[in-house]
Amino acid sequence: MNQQPIGRNSRSNPATYIGIFDYIRRLFAATAQAKAAKVKENSFSFNTAGGRCEVCSGLGVLVTEMQFMSDIEVVCEACKGQRFKEEILDIAYRGKNIAQVLEMSVAEAVDFFGDQHHIHHKLTLMNRLGMGYLILGQSAVTLSGGEAQRIKLVDELGGAKKGIGKLYILDEPTTGLHFADIQRLLNIFQELVAEGNTVLVIEHNLQLIKTLDYIIDLGPEGGNRGGQIVAAGTVEEVAAVEASYTGQYLRQILG
Repeated sequence: MNQQPIGRNSRSNPATYIGIFDYIRRLFAATAQAKAAKVKENSFSFNTAGGRCEVCSGLGVLVTEMQFMSDIEVVCEACKGQRFKEEILDIAYRGKNIAQVLEMSVAEAVDFFGDQHHIHHKLTLMNRLGMGYLILGQSAVTLSGGEAQRIKLVDELGGAKKGIGKLYILDEPTTGLHFADIQRLLNIFQELVAEGNTVLVIEHNLQLIKTLDYIIDLGPEGGNRGGQIVAAGTVEEVAAVEASYTGQYLRQILG
């Protein structure tokens, strides 16, 4: 799982990537209001014609492309940035319309969808990985590489079968994380290992490295002077290798 974006346009967002938006649209389509108005599930998507605002094609903004400068975005006057037609916005699920749900943070949505197992399960994983602040409908292009990588992890874990013995490879998963969030990430890793999986992490953060079961320290430098195995073994074994820069810093941590 790398840090490549989960999508390269503003239509991609966390809710669509982890697969909960389909379930959310079904909930809206099942309301009495939607049934009375004969509004189907696909009308609650901003990606298809029907319920979306056609002035902005469901983007919520009008984009003016500039040749030598960044594109200019202006909030759509027709839908006021809400992406959907008025008749779709009039339909509510538990007091909120589809645009308001997409503006929820993950932390808010965990409580809101508490009785919807599939939605709640994946949102809880996002919350546990320190992403409770993200907005469900937030554009993928605004997410950092670390956020994108953790969302990919949520998507995998949300549908994973236990006890399969998978190999998870992550590239610098602690990028941009606070110490508390690193601990949350470690908790998930420990659960994966306890279930019989293997987690391989490419990492430089000592807070994570010091918790590993086995370390392979590559070096001794970078570029042309790298690529050799300088040390390998447990944290204590690598810390004892004088030629290992990682070992030198681990010794300071271990005291």
